[in-house]
Amino acid sequence: MQQTTQQSMIDFLAELAYDPVAFVHGAFPWGADKLEGQQPQDWQLDLLADIRDGLKTPGKVIREAIASGHGIGKSALVAWIILWAISTHEDTRGIITANTDTQLKSKTWAELSKWYECFIAKHMFTYTATAIFSNTPGHEKTWRIDAIPWNEHHSESFAGLHNQGNRILLVFDEASAIANIIWEVAEGAMTDADTEIIWCAFGNPTRTSGRFYDCFHRDRALWKTRKIDSRDVAISNKDLIAEWQETRGEDSDFFKVRVRGEFPSASELQFISSALIEEATKRIIHKHEFDFAPVIIGVDPAWTGEDSLEIFLRQGSMCKHLATYQKNDDDVHMAEIIAYFEDQYRAAAVNIDQGYGTGIYSVGRNMRRTWNLVSFAAKPRDPYYANKRAEMWSEMKDWIKTIGALPDDAQLRDDLAGPEAFMNRSGKLQLESKEDMKKRGLASPNKADALALTFAYPVRVESGRKDTMCNTDYDPF
Repeated sequence: MQQTTQQSMIDFLAELAYDPVAFVHGAFPWGADKLEGQQPQDWQLDLLADIRDGLKTPGKVIREAIASGHGIGKSALVAWIILWAISTHEDTRGIITANTDTQLKSKTWAELSKWYECFIAKHMFTYTATAIFSNTPGHEKTWRIDAIPWNEHHSESFAGLHNQGNRILLVFDEASAIANIIWEVAEGAMTDADTEIIWCAFGNPTRTSGRFYDCFHRDRALWKTRKIDSRDVAISNKDLIAEWQETRGEDSDFFKVRVRGEFPSASELQFISSALIEEATKRIIHKHEFDFAPVIIGVDPAWTGEDSLEIFLRQGSMCKHLATYQKNDDDVHMAEIIAYFEDQYRAAAVNIDQGYGTGIYSVGRNMRRTWNLVSFAAKPRDPYYANKRAEMWSEMKDWIKTIGALPDDAQLRDDLAGPEAFMNRSGKLQLESKEDMKKRGLASPNKADALALTFAYPVRVESGRKDTMCNTDYDPF
């Protein structure tokens, strides 16, 4: 009799393998005990329906990104997805991660514990503080979902998430704060053929950069996205929301993020907002509005890692990306290229980052070029700034805000929006370092730094060397 009951449960769950909506309705004792008076929210059922419909297309990677306010029942939905995924398909594998270990253990995984306890098939699985897995002998390692804190320095767990021919579940909770490198490594698991792959990213939309932001913008063709307003959800704290609306204002970034489920105009520390960048990208200018201004070239060299050498030109309100080169220690070749651009555009000044640019600068001197070597750490003209880099970026920000027209360049937009800024212990404005950006999973903003270098020093038209030509017959291209 017990065996029959067990088989009946297996058959029941198997019937729900492609219908998480029916699973949620049937897998928990709604209306009884701890669930008395509770029911799934409409938005939760809508997302489950998205997963159901996505499973109808074989080979399709289901990508769901949900930006939301507080108190909407997100953690409960994550628990349901976990229990549906693991109980309705043999040898399901998955990883659940969050922005911090505390968030993962005390909220996301703790919520799973609550729903596991009232799950009709809990006896078929073992729940621990870091995993849930099948009780079927021999399947403990092949039929499981793990709670794993992300770490950009140790991403092997995400790289190893393969399960060809079966089912993979990947959930990012508070996804705005998860480093880009984790997203990139996780994408490697999306390549398994003949595999059901479900990837869900949840979070308050706190940052206007990063891969969670990209789900709703640059990568929106790959992701099914939705924004959940806390005011539209029955279980949210309406009194607290009303208080926030009165004290903070409905259009404040605080209210946008925590209630409306919308990205802010700028993250709390973001130096150049995405809104400013977007406006500058749309700005239309005409030649007569800038052709009187001096031409300035900025060069951000790169010798190591995955960084690239970037060359930007600016003339008044106009700017132009001239070239990208992968890391290169051939200073002579790079100097020849820069000289070529200097002559082609009759530049009044060429500013080179001192970090990896000393060799290029020295070659330029031998070519009788009067280029400027700029140290990002140098003392600024204005004591309000911590260093020269902060000052250059601030002037670039003012230019973007007022007259600057930016090219439609996705990498430049990401570079400009990436760095955060803060007041240091001396009360001076300091820009986030490239190293700290990389710790957050963001690329080095080389293009933006090259553009910022065009603001290093004031330049007058008459200071340019209009007739200077390269003193060599070497063709750098």
